[in-house]
Amino acid sequence: VYTEIDYPLVDILYRMEKEGINVKQEILEDIASSTLQKLNALSESIYQHANQSFNINSPKQLGEILFNQLNLSTNRKQSTSIDVLESLRHEHPIIEPLIEYRKYQKIYSTYAIGLQKFIQKDQKIHTVYAMTIAQTGRLSSTDPNLQNISIRDEEAREIRKAFVPSEGNVLYSCDYSQIELRVLADMANEKALIEAFSQGLDIHTKTAMDVFGLSKESVGSNERRAAKAVNFGIIYGISDFGLAAQINTDRKTAKQFIERYLKTYQGISTYMDQTIANCQELGYVETLYKRRRYLPEIKSSNYQVREFAKRAAMNAPIQGSAADIMKLAMIKVDEALKEAKLKAKMILQVHDELVFDVPEEELETVRNLVEKTMKHAVQLKVPMEVSSAWGANWYEAK
Repeated sequence: VYTEIDYPLVDILYRMEKEGINVKQEILEDIASSTLQKLNALSESIYQHANQSFNINSPKQLGEILFNQLNLSTNRKQSTSIDVLESLRHEHPIIEPLIEYRKYQKIYSTYAIGLQKFIQKDQKIHTVYAMTIAQTGRLSSTDPNLQNISIRDEEAREIRKAFVPSEGNVLYSCDYSQIELRVLADMANEKALIEAFSQGLDIHTKTAMDVFGLSKESVGSNERRAAKAVNFGIIYGISDFGLAAQINTDRKTAKQFIERYLKTYQGISTYMDQTIANCQELGYVETLYKRRRYLPEIKSSNYQVREFAKRAAMNAPIQGSAADIMKLAMIKVDEALKEAKLKAKMILQVHDELVFDVPEEELETVRNLVEKTMKHAVQLKVPMEVSSAWGANWYEAK
């Protein structure tokens, strides 16, 4: 881990930090302005429903309005977290604008305004990569964090339009497809998943077919969505309660679904049990490349603490192996770019995605080189797949 993965990466990360990425401040200013208008309109709507104005950003004041004045279903701590708001959606019309407000407030303060503070004299943002913050071995991006710009939410994704290439260049992005599920299939030696990945099948459709006993044609969007939730959830030790909330069903149905999944994919079930048993014996878990995460909490007398450690024990080897694979890919891509004497530069890493600043005339060469290198960075029991895109900004390159 040290000699072949982390140490060679130090110089690469230093060069990425030094290079930075160009940012158009006026785009962030435009987004800030339009987002502020939306926030003001949502505030008015919230005040009308509450019959008074108050500080929406104060959890104490918001809790007072929701639980003491509007008498909505309360919880012990009178929490106003997003999960609580989601659960109150059908209780009062004030909730919908509140959820929207939360979303736009984050876009406004964290990104549209927040990112502007980090633009330096060269009109670039130089994020800092830390290798020792995440216990799984994942890289962390700080000052600012460029790894938490949501791509699932269209409005938050707009922020990526402000990130642009150097003059005469394009931004090129290449990311691993379902890397953690592929790692799970490999580590658990789960034949059905290995076969599905090897044949290039849509893994969530295949899971829905296996678990619900359906033909490919009979799998609807609901079945695929449920299969997707459990496929990704199983990596994080999802509970019936967590799955029920995600796929909008009751706990009993969710529990049956998880049980059917583990019965169908017994390799995964055995792997999970074995991983927890090993962790209880050794006090740590390991990635494919022997990176360790110590979890002494697995022997705790406190049930909650113990259960948290079990979930971490199941997740760390998978997420950590995926992180190690990405680091190895970065080292090999960097070598390949140097060997080919290309001007293209690797400038960002966002979990499963690498972003490059590429002269237009090099794009085809870089695309072939990066895709091939990432696909063959390591040898697993399943093929590694990537998807790539490019454009005049980071938004277009995703």
